[in-house]
Amino acid sequence: MAAIDGLPPLREVIAAHGLAAKKSLGQNFLLDLNLTAKIARLAGDLAGADVLEVGPGPGGLTRGLLAEGARHVLAVEKDARCLPALAEIAAAHPGRLEVIEGDALAVDVLSHLTPPIKVVANLPYNVGTELLIRWMTPKDWPPFWQSLTLMFQKEVAERIVAKPGSKAYGRLALMVQWRAEARIALTLPPEAFTPPPKISSAVVQITALPAPRFPADAVTLERVVAAGFNQRRKMLRASLKGLAPDIEDRLRAAGIAPTARAEEIPLEGFCALARALRA
Repeated sequence: MAAIDGLPPLREVIAAHGLAAKKSLGQNFLLDLNLTAKIARLAGDLAGADVLEVGPGPGGLTRGLLAEGARHVLAVEKDARCLPALAEIAAAHPGRLEVIEGDALAVDVLSHLTPPIKVVANLPYNVGTELLIRWMTPKDWPPFWQSLTLMFQKEVAERIVAKPGSKAYGRLALMVQWRAEARIALTLPPEAFTPPPKISSAVVQITALPAPRFPADAVTLERVVAAGFNQRRKMLRASLKGLAPDIEDRLRAAGIAPTARAEEIPLEGFCALARALRA
């Protein structure tokens, strides 16, 4: 990979710029350029797409995205120490890499991107879930992105793709699967990173659906799911009693037994209940 862009190996880049990973920023750097290229390829054909990358760090994945032909990469980096290393990558790919210093939770990225847009990122652990929730809950659907190819802690990835009846099944699975296809595309051990985290990581591939799988009001659905899983060991007639005085009738109208628990109910059931509560 270094031969493709003429840039030095990432270990040399990190040493040259003093880029020791900071725990406070949720940083764990992926230094194997073969792996970063593999992650970039998971996002599909990048030649006709703009790519948003959050937390590029020293630029391993950035280099993979550019080498795989991304039309334009917008990299949002909070750590100013990484900017000189990213500037070297930008110089090697004139006009194709734009770097913004800032917090991805606060930066307006859409003014810098042209559709079609894909998001590919080894997300900082401390903001990964919050960013995913924001990307999955825009005011309007379809969203600005076509697909999300994101690195998470493995346990978070398992929550995203979880099915009813499993311990991992909950709000995150329902929020993602209502509007998108989601799968774990790659699992990485701790030793793939510097410094090694305590647990394994996984890349989740999320592809936006044109419309939600089942009709439901988004706000009502979120209220129902939140109430059900906030007390997941309780029967739904108890955990949801604050939503409606006749909650047992609403549950039955949705085809759900009042004695069922949230972890037993599939997405379609929660959507039916959301419609029953709106009726």
